[in-house]
Formats: sequence, structure tokens, C-alpha cells
Amino acid sequence: MTATAHALIGASIAARISNPYIGIPLAIASHFIADLVPHWDAGTNHKKKSAFRLKMEATADVLLGFALAFLIFRTVVNPNYLFIMIISAQLPDWLEAPSWMFGIKVPPFSWMDYLGHKLQTRMQLPWGLVTQVIIVGLIVVFTVDIVSVSQSLLASLPFFS
Repeated sequence: MTATAHALIGASIAARISNPYIGIPLAIASHFIADLVPHWDAGTNHKKKSAFRLKMEATADVLLGFALAFLIFRTVVNPNYLFIMIISAQLPDWLEAPSWMFGIKVPPFSWMDYLGHKLQTRMQLPWGLVTQVIIVGLIVVFTVDIVSVSQSLLASLPFFS
């Protein structure tokens, strides 16, 4: 899945489980479970993309994930815990990045790269993105109180104050 999807899943877990001893392992496990769902991400068709394009897509994806997670969950979860949970949910990808993005083929990076490729269930656009939007959207909707979050978001915008 995209880093954005993993970030939102990790943030959703953080909103429901405040104990980091339970939340962090659950966020890491959620990564592997989420990657089993047919999806599209920056690594789909990676052999047809330049290294620069892969790095730019991955960077944009990570930044979008942090931005959305903090925008949605900043009033619900302690920001420090939210950050830790986002990183935890993305951790397997962070650990495989040195291998597949930079060619550092040494353990544990190469092991994570191998495992990541074995677990991935890739799907082309647009349906690979649709599956993520539906699944992650449902997780987020059932995790947060949409009314209170939307009210706090509107209140934070200068033209609604």
C-alpha cells in the first residue's frame, strides 16, 4: 500500500489504542496485513520507472501521509504518539528502502526487501488506488468521531473563525 495508507492506518490505531506497548506492535503488524490487500503504490511497475521518479513518488507519498494523518488526527491523538505510530506503520517500508531504492543489498535491508516483495499484492491504477481509498477510508471513518474532527478542522481555518 502507499505510505499514505499505512500512515492513516497507524494514526487510526493510535486514536483507539493509547498504550504504545500494544499500539506500536499492532501498527507494525498492520503494515504486513495491509500489503496483502490488492493495491497500487509507487513500487508498482518499478522496473519501468527511473530511480529519480521512484524516489520522488515515494517522497511525495510519505509527505502526503504525514500531512493527512496530522490534519485528521491532530486533535484526537498526542502528536508525539501520532508520529511514532505513523513511523511504526510504515517501518517495514523504511527498512526495505535502502535495499530497493539505494541498492544496499545487505541484511536486514535485503531481507525486508525480499519479504516486502513476497507479500505485495499489486494492482494497476485506478483500481489499485480505489481499494486503498475504500479500505483506509472505512478504517478512518470508524476510528474517529467525524463530526468533532471536522468542527475542529473548520475552527482552525482562519476564514471560518
